[in-house]
Amino acid sequence: MYTMQGLSFREYLEMFHGIKMPVYTLADIIANKVDPTVLQHPLPLFRQYLRNGYYPFSKEGASLSRVDQVVTQTLEIDIPQYTSMSVSTGRKLRRLMAIVTQSAPFKPDYSSIANALGISRNVVPDYLHYMERAGMIGQLRDETGGLRSLGKVEKVYVDNTNLMYVLNPDSANVGNLSETFFYNQTRAVCDVIYSKISDFVIGEHTFEVGGKGKHGGQIEDVANGHLVKDDVEYGHGSTIPLWTFGLLY
Repeated sequence: MYTMQGLSFREYLEMFHGIKMPVYTLADIIANKVDPTVLQHPLPLFRQYLRNGYYPFSKEGASLSRVDQVVTQTLEIDIPQYTSMSVSTGRKLRRLMAIVTQSAPFKPDYSSIANALGISRNVVPDYLHYMERAGMIGQLRDETGGLRSLGKVEKVYVDNTNLMYVLNPDSANVGNLSETFFYNQTRAVCDVIYSKISDFVIGEHTFEVGGKGKHGGQIEDVANGHLVKDDVEYGHGSTIPLWTFGLLY
């Protein structure tokens, strides 16, 4: 059994379009060392990836319906069987996923979620943990990232942008897509934690993520602060193109 992350943007480029790019380290990406000659106009392909490039089976067609089937299978059958839950609990997991997709990214209020589902507040963190392990959501913590279950959960995200387009297209705005993509790709290789003044912290680096309306005001006085922008092809100074974080693996 292997736990596999979905396709990175780099893997998508090679599998779907035959474009080969090397893996870059986080330090290379922060320093804007991505070779611009290999992929001269990345944004159109990047938009395609955000919509339907995360799962390899998307190449076979009917990706949106396939993703919806995967979500149903995971939440209503796989997780209940793995945890010895009842079928009715599986349906509650699907309702919980609907709550997440309507609100993400959001700071979880366990009491409100419990009331909406008709369950005990104490089991909500367990449900979210199982969904995280199953690749349905991502939980951003204040002390350590990944699935180590340490630290307080500060934000809950839909796991990847393809799920956003399938489960709640209305939530797939630039800001939500940008943050979701950044967290999804970086946490595969880095320990990503919550930032009290911006969006994310990785090591000694702080990242503010967004579209063309972002100006980095929150990180102007932050050492090693970086503005990650959705709408730029190439970086300069402390501004880094969002798509380049898809080259980490």
